Amino acid sequence: MEGAKIYAENAIRKKNEALNYLRMSSKIDAVSSKVQSALTMKGVTKNMGSVVKALDKAINSMDLQKVSAVMEQFEQQFEDLDVRTSVVEDAMGSATTTSTPLAQVDSLIQQVAEENGLDIMDQLAGAKSVPTEGLSTASADRSRTEEDALTRRLAALRN
Repeated sequence: MEGAKIYAENAIRKKNEALNYLRMSSKIDAVSSKVQSALTMKGVTKNMGSVVKALDKAINSMDLQKVSAVMEQFEQQFEDLDVRTSVVEDAMGSATTTSTPLAQVDSLIQQVAEENGLDIMDQLAGAKSVPTEGLSTASADRSRTEEDALTRRLAALRN
């Protein structure tokens, strides 16, 4: 009995250790994501500064063609940023989804539950899977709508 208690204490300690490592890993991932976002935002801010300077020069000269060219450049940079953001979001989405078939995961959980006398099937039936389809499509539709609106505004400015 004494040996079983020692094994149980060790198992609990190791489980808590693993959970702490998982929490730490999650926090590190979050910090990494924030750092990456900050670096991207720094680049965007730098580009916006140069675009604003170019736009200011164009407005001062009131050359409509130059203003149009700068606006097109800004729109292109905005689209590039949108594409990069979409790629990062897709990568984050695919990194968090599992490549193991869901049926195998459920089967393993059921096997472990049966070995330990647990009733887990009700919980599995109520669990929802993470949707991965349609994320990039929604972003592309939004981008097209925004692009159409910007094109109409540019046409109105030219007239």
